[in-house]
Parts: sequence; structure tokens; C-alpha cells
Amino acid sequence: MSQLTLTRIRLKNGLWEGRVSGAAMKPDLRVTLMDRPVEGVTLIEAGQPEEWELAVPVPTEAIADGVQTFLISDASSDAVLGHFTLIAGDAMVDDLRAEVALLRAELDMLKRAFRRHCVETA
Repeated sequence: MSQLTLTRIRLKNGLWEGRVSGAAMKPDLRVTLMDRPVEGVTLIEAGQPEEWELAVPVPTEAIADGVQTFLISDASSDAVLGHFTLIAGDAMVDDLRAEVALLRAELDMLKRAFRRHCVETA
């Protein structure tokens, strides 16, 4: 299986857009926010071989004070392809809270994978 690559295009009018490359057939992607799936995600052919256009609507509940990190992963392998972060509220000196939120989300994903592995090998 080829390696999937995610390239950010833009965030505009509440819609995050990106391009996924490296998949001859439509990949099975999962977009999560706080470990819950994001509804309304679309993935369509991009017109180039092995390229797909990804559109992720930003839910209104994600527009709030603090840091909201969206994880985009390959559902078949649990590999994280990328992420995007919304930061609102107090002005931030640096992006440290966004990095901590991303680490927390990835740690949750690793915990699920480890638990699944333990169940499968028991």
C-alpha cells in the first residue's frame, strides 16, 4: 500500500480544505475532534491520479475559547496524516497549548491502539 500524504490548502468560511495523495482508490479517512468523529467530511477525486480533495466543516461547537485540535487519520491503519488547530480567546504568546492538545489527542489514539492490540493478542 502506498503512503498517504495530506497537504493543507486553506481554511475559509468554516471549511478546512486539504489534498490527499498516494491513494489509487478512495482512502478511508477519519477526522476527529476531542476523540469524536466530525460529521459532514467529504472526500472527492481531485482530477489528478491518486489525489483526493478533503473538506472538513468546522462544527459550531468547536468555535469556543481555548484550543481545538482536529486529527485527520487513515482509518485503516490509524496513522495520523495531519491536523489543524483553532485557537480562540486570550492572545497567545506561542503555540504551546496547541502542541499539548495535539500530543493529548495522539496519546488517546495510541492508548486505543494498544488496548486493541492487547485484546487481539490475549
